[in-house]
Amino acid sequence: MALARGRRIESVNYWPGFVDALSTMLLVIIFLLSVFMLAQFFLSREVTGKDTALAKLNHQIEELTSLLAMERTAKNDAQSNLGALSATLEASKNEQSRLQGIIAQGAANAEEVGGKASAAAIALDAQKDISARALAQVDILNQQISALRRQLAAIEDALAASEASGKDAQTKIADLGSRLNTALAQKVQELSRYRSDFFGRLRQILGSRPGIRVVGDRFVFESSVLFESAKADVSPAGHQSLDDLAAAIIDLEREIPPDIPWILRIDGHTDKQPITGGPFKSNWELSSARAVAVVQYLITKGIPPDRLAAAAFGEFQPLGPGEDEDSLARNRRIELKLTER
Repeated sequence: MALARGRRIESVNYWPGFVDALSTMLLVIIFLLSVFMLAQFFLSREVTGKDTALAKLNHQIEELTSLLAMERTAKNDAQSNLGALSATLEASKNEQSRLQGIIAQGAANAEEVGGKASAAAIALDAQKDISARALAQVDILNQQISALRRQLAAIEDALAASEASGKDAQTKIADLGSRLNTALAQKVQELSRYRSDFFGRLRQILGSRPGIRVVGDRFVFESSVLFESAKADVSPAGHQSLDDLAAAIIDLEREIPPDIPWILRIDGHTDKQPITGGPFKSNWELSSARAVAVVQYLITKGIPPDRLAAAAFGEFQPLGPGEDEDSLARNRRIELKLTER
């Protein structure tokens, strides 16, 4: 009678209002996720473009540096040639002065040194030709040095501009990296929120059943709930628990955005008692076979394989060190963990 009265009291239908509110919330969430995905897409494109521009700038800087080194080498060579020609010119001037002295002396003693004066005049003409050629080469070298100086100034200006542009690009890349880290942190927070919702649903669906509990961020099935002793085939009694689990996973998959790389990891554990006989040679093989059996059963219930992972830990991750039957039973378990790939 009490149950009938309770049902009559619940005859007021609040669900349309709840459905409208939930629909509005879902549309807002979808809109926000769409905006986030678009921002992530354009942010990724901008980072890629900046990386390409920075690589191009670095290549240009390397080319300009190489060109600067070549120009500096050419400048040093030209300065060396200029020094040598200056020394030759100085020697020519000295020789010219000496010859002029000889000519002056020969003019005073023309009869005695006529032959010497003639030879000196010829030598002086030759030295004048050498001096003229040296001066011409000096003028050419000066022009080349001036051109090299102009080129060096242009190269230095280009290097300064490239360095300024590179610093600006690095600043932008650092800013983009910070924004990407913030976006990734937000995704981790979103996954944590979905993990909390998922375990909340599992508690509602499975929490009241014996042999099922929550340990930290993991949902734990004792092996006796899903398997018979020393076997790795899901028992008929375990099908219902895994069916409820599969339904919760499918609901979760609809809610989590596809760009969040989540997986449900199935961890197989055993107690530390050694296996004697049977198809399994060690606790490693038994824990692995049971984890794979759960994954395969969930796949048959419509869970995408790329969202599932099987792991085996044997007896090496016990929940407690006890050796009584209750402690051993707790250590024989299947753990579920919602995590990132």
